[in-house]
Amino acid sequence: MAGKKSTDNVSDHEERFLKAFEEYNDALFRHAMLRISNREKAIDLVHDAFTKVWSYTREGYEIDSFRPFLYKVLNNLIIDEYRKKKEASLDALMEYDGVDEGSFDELTESTVEVLAATIDGRKAFELLEEVPDQYREVIIYRFVDQLGPKEISELIEESENVVSVRLHRGLKILRQRIEARDKFAEEKRTANKKTK
Repeated sequence: MAGKKSTDNVSDHEERFLKAFEEYNDALFRHAMLRISNREKAIDLVHDAFTKVWSYTREGYEIDSFRPFLYKVLNNLIIDEYRKKKEASLDALMEYDGVDEGSFDELTESTVEVLAATIDGRKAFELLEEVPDQYREVIIYRFVDQLGPKEISELIEESENVVSVRLHRGLKILRQRIEARDKFAEEKRTANKKTK
């Protein structure tokens, strides 16, 4: 992602940075908006992410791939925002249901994809807010931002196995919410027919 100081001239850095801004600005905004549900704050966080990355490149550091680096910076800013709001700490999120997330070795990307295929995307998008953040985060990275499990694991600094478990659990929660909402809607329709 990033690392060594570069000896390239400033215009190369500027050109690469501007290209990255053009390519990733909208996607980063959508990601931030889904994570924090506040348009102004999402704009601010994306702006801050690009500012930090620009400062980093101006100091002469080379960024091999802007996309994962920008997501990493934005993700850190989002986490800082959560901490400011005094929402659940990261430790509490890890203890969400008392199960060790590294204990599901049988989960693979294909089992996650099969589960995802059973979920109506539009309904899932509407109910995403009801999914705990640690699961919502990886679902957004995977299905909105189109990042692979390896990229997600680097961003959230967890193993690919933990990413797969979180995806699987998050998708199961989403499916349960969708089924519950559909059942409620069906019961309401049935009740309305009986009263007519």
